[in-house]
Amino acid sequence: MGTDYLIAGALAEETAKRTGVVCLPTVPFGVSSHHKQLWGTVFISPGVFKEYLKEACLALSYYGVKKIVIVNGHGGNLPALSELARELRGSGVFVSVFQWWPAAAKLLPDLFDVEERKHASAEETSVNLTLHRHLVDMSKAVDDEQRRHPTQVEGITLPLDTMDFSQSGVWGKSTTASVEKGRKDLEAVIAELVKHVNLLKNAKADELAEKPKA
Repeated sequence: MGTDYLIAGALAEETAKRTGVVCLPTVPFGVSSHHKQLWGTVFISPGVFKEYLKEACLALSYYGVKKIVIVNGHGGNLPALSELARELRGSGVFVSVFQWWPAAAKLLPDLFDVEERKHASAEETSVNLTLHRHLVDMSKAVDDEQRRHPTQVEGITLPLDTMDFSQSGVWGKSTTASVEKGRKDLEAVIAELVKHVNLLKNAKADELAEKPKA
């Protein structure tokens, strides 16, 4: 429990140290009702999640903070975060959202294969082995082939949950996880996030402001 926010928190804290910016405490719960059949999942509605973070960002804005990076560790949060960022830009607050796993896939395309890069598979497990080895029990790692729903065709979006695809919550291979691979992943994505934060720090206000009507 906690893979997503534990990784996001570690990335944010290390990036803050390297760039000299403030890092706020990690928000542990997110938009994850699609995992609800897996015991212990605490899930927040998209609207409540977005409004909570909006209030936090506006509080920072009150003190003059106009540039904010949200390090997101859970894909289910992204639609709400994207809406939030667009809304706040109109209020003069520029919010960017960083997700480490798509960054890692582009930066290190050969480090893991496709089955190792799926939900709760070897890539996520490797990163957690590196960061929180005492929390990872590799004797319980499984390789679980992602099931295809009988109604699925190209172009269709279905209202499915994790349990529709996998009994364990793993989509793909997790048994091939390693500390060495996790360390390489972390080094690459932290360097990329540091690069973004430094670019954002140096960006001028008119580059970040919402553009006027054409």
